[in-house]
Amino acid sequence: MQADAQPAQTLDPLISPPLFISSSTGESESAGPSYHPLFNSPDGDTVLGSKNGVLFRVHSFTLKTTSGWFRTMFSLPQRSGSSTSDSTQETAVASTSSGTLSENIIYVDEDSTTLESLLRLISGLPIPKLDSYDTIEPLLYAAEKYDMPGPLSLVRALISTSPFTSDPLRLYTLCCRYGWTSEAQSASTQSLTLNIHSPTHRPTLLKLSTTALLNLVDLHYARRDTLRTRLNEPPFVNDDSEASCSHCGVLVKYHTWRELKFVICSEMDVRPMGDTVLEKGLNEWPAAKACWSAKCKSCDRVLYDKEQTLRAIRQVIDKLPSKVE
Repeated sequence: MQADAQPAQTLDPLISPPLFISSSTGESESAGPSYHPLFNSPDGDTVLGSKNGVLFRVHSFTLKTTSGWFRTMFSLPQRSGSSTSDSTQETAVASTSSGTLSENIIYVDEDSTTLESLLRLISGLPIPKLDSYDTIEPLLYAAEKYDMPGPLSLVRALISTSPFTSDPLRLYTLCCRYGWTSEAQSASTQSLTLNIHSPTHRPTLLKLSTTALLNLVDLHYARRDTLRTRLNEPPFVNDDSEASCSHCGVLVKYHTWRELKFVICSEMDVRPMGDTVLEKGLNEWPAAKACWSAKCKSCDRVLYDKEQTLRAIRQVIDKLPSKVE
């Protein structure tokens, strides 16, 4: 006599998250990936897997409304549960007292730290600690890849604060990469305190596009070259021709002024901001001291008015171009 068929077991839709990853033979392994504690809601209908094996259960609605990439993916015809999954998906099998539960896992290229930060930003959870380029760069890359404008805008608001502004070249590179024009211009201004010709900055500059790099180089050179030109125009003394003392009329050579101009331009080449010229150089450089103490050999009067010259140099530096166009 045939035994009565046992009733099929039904799965509780609020079953606990999968604990194991199924092998190709359908056997469970006890060392499978674990779920992230912040993203383990039983009513989530989508599971993302990081490249280091941490799983994140999230709502497909959240992904579709915050990511153009996922919105497109979910709009495509979906395979049935019995279909063989492609290379980006595997089937997780959970063992419970009432049976097993299968669900698709979408594996992504990001590690668990980056994926956690990204999902926090789109899920309304507390914002993670974003205080270094090593943290935000992979986050921005992921947000751009998945077409998530929300995380991109949040990071954009953060990069104008410390500690990101302490590395203006890296900040400039990042802003140019994502087309953040106003932030890139601000970073280019901050970069004027640096000597971009130093070998230490070469790795960062190599990440720039040709246009962005040339714009930055042009800004640094323009400040030096414009200042050099202006220092040969009124009200400054032109040392290229003969001149006479303004008091006694005797011919004098303005070689000390010519030497000071050379030192000024050399300093602008190293630090185009010009602050070291104004705050220290024009008072402490040997060339500056020699210039301010230079006197006419005939009437023994000083050749240059130090205060007026300093004021005029400051006005010229203040009007130099200060940001990339």
